[in-house]
Amino acid sequence: MEPLASSIRPKTLDEFVGQEHLVGKGKPLRVAIEKKEQFAFILWGPPGSGKTTLARIYAGALGAEFHELSAVDAGKEDIKKVLGERRREKPLSFSRPRVLFIDEIHRFNKAQQDFLLPFVERGDVTFIGATTENPSFEVISPLLSRCRVFVLNEHSERDMEAILARVKIKMPKNARDWLINMAGGDARQAITTLETAQKLYGKITIDTLKEAIQSKHLRYDKKGEEHYNTISAFIKSMRASQPDAALYYLARMVESGEDPIFIARRMVVFASEDIGLAQPTALVVANAVFRACETIGYPECAINLAHGVAYLATCKKSRESYDAYLEALADVKEHGNLPIPMKVRNAPTKLMKELGYHKGYNFYDKESYLPDKLKKKKYLKGEK
Repeated sequence: MEPLASSIRPKTLDEFVGQEHLVGKGKPLRVAIEKKEQFAFILWGPPGSGKTTLARIYAGALGAEFHELSAVDAGKEDIKKVLGERRREKPLSFSRPRVLFIDEIHRFNKAQQDFLLPFVERGDVTFIGATTENPSFEVISPLLSRCRVFVLNEHSERDMEAILARVKIKMPKNARDWLINMAGGDARQAITTLETAQKLYGKITIDTLKEAIQSKHLRYDKKGEEHYNTISAFIKSMRASQPDAALYYLARMVESGEDPIFIARRMVVFASEDIGLAQPTALVVANAVFRACETIGYPECAINLAHGVAYLATCKKSRESYDAYLEALADVKEHGNLPIPMKVRNAPTKLMKELGYHKGYNFYDKESYLPDKLKKKKYLKGEK
């Protein structure tokens, strides 16, 4: 029996809900579909945002043969089966365009993507890729350069309401609201959960939906964009002295299985880069959290992480020492190895002493020990 999500899938743009920035009047993907333009493109967006549906609508508008593969379990041989014979056909024999849709294209390795590239270059096929990961990181440059990239967003609550209205299953408003909130913009997950609850329990309530879903899956790929987005939000929240936001992003990373050592390592860096001289003990705390993560591990070290995050987020902030280092580093790169003043050079031998190494050194000396060319430099601006 056909899954509900598939059976109610829109067949035309007029039936499609959401992604107005792409398929609204005059928007790029709508124009391309209406004009039946053939070109390779990649649909990048979160799960359940309509990537497969838009690929099918596009192919339908072209009157094309539609071939769908999933990069999870497909490989070179599958591509050959779809495209291999066409190269030997006479040009006049294929009047219908051919669309190859590869879902989760980011799961193809470099060799597999390289294999696909000539077919796309020759125009043997109109290629459409779909991915939940940033194609800049996951798609090889030669293939990416031959594709337009369309970015899809999570469905809004209004979109989700319109999509669920297409499902002929009655449910109370509180159950519908719970389902929309749970799905987080993923239309397919919402519809599948609803279908499962209906089959298992015959009626839809919050409790039957919870039983059907069991647990909500947090989207988080430790090598993908969501990983970098989350750690970026985590650091920026601590930098802005927003402990609530920092703890929230910490919880997201922990719940998604992020390596606690990775989190703790970033906290150690943050303690010197962003807090520095304003609260020197921050580095001590951060290192203690790092050590706790090494020795204790999950689940208990999450408590140590939370302790450290709350402390670092509420500390006064100063980038003075870090900025001073960067300024000094810029001078090193610009001027190279400038001569070190003689008085602060080491003099382990008699000859070196005779040459003036270490001569005139005084522990209480107020004269700058910087190379002559940089004598007037002040990297640490708070220095008296």
